Amino acid sequence: VADRVAEAWEGRESLRAGATTAYRWVYGEGDGLPAIVVDLYSRYAVVRTYVESVEALVPWVADALHAHTRLDGIVLRRPGGEPEPLWGRPPPADLVVEEHGHLFRADLVAGQKTGLFFDQRENRRFLAPWCEGRRVLDAFCYTGAFGLYAARAGAGPVTLCDQAEAAIEAARANFRLNGLDPADHTFVVDDCFALLERYAADGKRFDVVIVDPPSLARDRASRRAAERAYVRLNRDAIRCVEVGGLLASASCTSQVSPSTFREALAEAARQAGRRLLLIHDAGQPVDHPVAAHFPEGRYLKFVLARVLPLV
Repeated sequence: VADRVAEAWEGRESLRAGATTAYRWVYGEGDGLPAIVVDLYSRYAVVRTYVESVEALVPWVADALHAHTRLDGIVLRRPGGEPEPLWGRPPPADLVVEEHGHLFRADLVAGQKTGLFFDQRENRRFLAPWCEGRRVLDAFCYTGAFGLYAARAGAGPVTLCDQAEAAIEAARANFRLNGLDPADHTFVVDDCFALLERYAADGKRFDVVIVDPPSLARDRASRRAAERAYVRLNRDAIRCVEVGGLLASASCTSQVSPSTFREALAEAARQAGRRLLLIHDAGQPVDHPVAAHFPEGRYLKFVLARVLPLV
């Protein structure tokens, strides 16, 4: 266990060399510790387990974590359970971390996924320059990370939508934290499927539309329903993009393969009456490595595409 934690630490060296203080330190099967995930937030580590059988390893993992760097505390979070202190001090409620020079508040106790989704970090950085001077819609924004990157890159205005009011308030707080006035942008509490459908019907258009929904399938039995949902979602998103504009679309549904996701995008474009030209196709960053023998670990799909007329 200690060797696996050490290997994972060395594999994140490139992240520590930049302006990033929060990332995934241990990624389950990808780092040789199945069903165990460790997220590092500055000097606090959050351990999560996904099956009861690995609980016996948690004390060894905790020992290995604070053997490699100076930590203030380690917390264990079980699915659906209350956070449990493993070592050191409990994390503060107002913890601030840095990601490529962007500041975010992180709630390590009550926040969903502890408040940040590290797997989209490099995709956010890639997309930001494409947003300069453009009207941007960030659907399923959660705490506003994609929209924040876009706004700091010179987009304006940015419209951010999430169905959770608490997420929208967190997004506003993150804008303020980075010196941006939330009043210069639009924050909407709504169901993003309904919002996109309404915007498309009303003729509301953007230069860049970002759709990054949560997982749409929990198991293989719901995969077909998820595929249909991706078609509907991206069809309406494409209808909201000005001709010549950009669609940034993501899927974190592990049951939907990269090829199937691209097929869903193609069908969405057909239904929207547009051509979709893929110009960037990416997956997970360095802190989410995929073991060659465990291809299921490659769950994230991120595509940037230009929306063009049929003729």
